[in-house]
Amino acid sequence: MSEPTVGSRPTLEAVAARAGVSRATASRVVNGGTGVRAPLVDKVRQAVDELGYVPNHAARTLVTRHNGAVGVVIAEPEFRIFSDPFFERQVRGISRELIAYDSQLVLLWVEGPGDHDRIARYLGGGHVDGALAFSLHNDDELPALIGHAKIPAVFGGRPPAGRGLNIPYVDCDNRGGAREAVRHLVSLGRENIALIAGPRDQTSALDRIDGYHDVLVDADPALLCQGDFTAQSGARAMAELLDRRPDLDGVFASNDLMASGALRTLRERGLRVPDDVALVGFDDVGSVAETSEPPLTTVRQDIEGMGRLMVRLLMRLLNDSGGDAPASVITPTTLVRRASA
Repeated sequence: MSEPTVGSRPTLEAVAARAGVSRATASRVVNGGTGVRAPLVDKVRQAVDELGYVPNHAARTLVTRHNGAVGVVIAEPEFRIFSDPFFERQVRGISRELIAYDSQLVLLWVEGPGDHDRIARYLGGGHVDGALAFSLHNDDELPALIGHAKIPAVFGGRPPAGRGLNIPYVDCDNRGGAREAVRHLVSLGRENIALIAGPRDQTSALDRIDGYHDVLVDADPALLCQGDFTAQSGARAMAELLDRRPDLDGVFASNDLMASGALRTLRERGLRVPDDVALVGFDDVGSVAETSEPPLTTVRQDIEGMGRLMVRLLMRLLNDSGGDAPASVITPTTLVRRASA
């Protein structure tokens, strides 16, 4: 069989001819199959390199039963995903780790309840090998839909109670990090410490509320105000807190974006940070914490590293489908001290 002419795309038949093996043997080697003797594998690989052959994805899928793609589902609308640097960093960690496994990222997000059926059909349609899902809410249908799709999955963040379906997750020590933030404010001599909490339908926000109350057991309810993890909500919550308790002298905001909004309100009210009010955030997103004025003291979680861990757990599930699910992972947090507290 003749080899392809210059400018044509090399064929699998050409690889087999160059290596001196059957087409079936060449197919098993280039598509990741097993059962081929090492000397023949070397010959096929050499032929692939010499001819510049690129394996056919459909054929590879038939042999390996893998698509080489992972669905990343973020349970937030598009404007949140592309305005919150937390999501950018987590997706970056996921993407970088998937590259190491020669797999592609397929990004899916939830604009509204109607998107759940679309996502379920896609995940269950054989398009991806597994799913990573994060920013889950208490009333999310996603855990059940992922379970019904019967594909390996890992959650980012602890799922709501009773909704995990024995699916492993990766999260940080939200409660411990919040405790450390509030203890730091107490160590500075602050006596009236407010909390700008995240939405109560997410476990990360609830854990940070619990961490605050672990330190300030008898905190005045007027010192707690809820936001939604956006800078705008942090600004609104800070204004409300100052109206209720103008004597407050410390604030723990449950993420850096809300802390940046709070900082803007404090400045508008003529209050100095940290002289009048000390402020601590959560996440340590550099584009927010380091560029704030003053730079933000915050609780660091390894956002990108958590994305990488999610991929590693998923790959363990894919490569050991008959084994037990890997254990969930809780990563540590650390307090990063800057000028705001």
